[in-house]
Amino acid sequence: MIPKRPYGKKGDQISIIGLGGIVLARLPQREADAIAREAYERGVNYFDVAPTYWDAEERMGAAIKPFRDKLFLACKTAKRDAKGAQEELEASLRKLQTDYFDLYQLHALSNMEELEQCFAPGGAMEVFLKAREQGKVRYIGFSAHAEEVALEALKRFPFDSVLFPFNFVMLFKGNFGWELLREAPKRGATLLALKAMARTQWQEGAQRLEKCWYEPITDPKMAELAFRYTLSLPNMTAAIPPGEENLFRMALPFAERFRKVSAREMQRLRAEAEKLTPLFSRAA
Repeated sequence: MIPKRPYGKKGDQISIIGLGGIVLARLPQREADAIAREAYERGVNYFDVAPTYWDAEERMGAAIKPFRDKLFLACKTAKRDAKGAQEELEASLRKLQTDYFDLYQLHALSNMEELEQCFAPGGAMEVFLKAREQGKVRYIGFSAHAEEVALEALKRFPFDSVLFPFNFVMLFKGNFGWELLREAPKRGATLLALKAMARTQWQEGAQRLEKCWYEPITDPKMAELAFRYTLSLPNMTAAIPPGEENLFRMALPFAERFRKVSAREMQRLRAEAEKLTPLFSRAA
């Protein structure tokens, strides 16, 4: 079975691999049901979705209904105002056929202005706090693709977790993510990873994948090494593979046979990173 690691401060344990709802988007319901069921039966209990993933909420809601109470279900809102966040929260609960989310997140914080909007009077955080009081939300987190914004968010509020791109190319070549890796645990925030299997930006003229805005690693051996690297980072709890169905299924065995990367494997990843352009970088 897939290993689990601690999440938060209430005794939760979540699988080291998460099912991103975008995997289920735009699939026939029967197919979505089969993928969700397979993931669950193989030990995945961490499911993450968002309203921006096309029809993923509807697909996931129907698919997980038989075992919703066995899952750690995470959802998000990209709304920064209270009215919009409230409407989206209620819509997501309805579409996912659930009374509560284990984790509700500010989705893709990208700049300081957005962060200010969330915390201002009439901002989205008012909805998050009220929803937690009402039992509609157990934990509060956020996702981000800007390290400075993520660090500032952790200073503003005791978030339970941060969902962020942690990837060998970005860390080794882009100096992106190191400070957050150190700071989040100090503030009691669980680390969750995006982009573990990212390679680089799509090249001009490349045949792009519909559900992946970056070029993923498709070579199974290198993909496994990249995935294991992210999960070997200190205090890392879980990682969500790319949104393509075949890449998620490819990653399931990576989690089942997970072991920490060796020094030799680390050298190989460093050498590979030197050949690539990271999706995100940060000045040293």
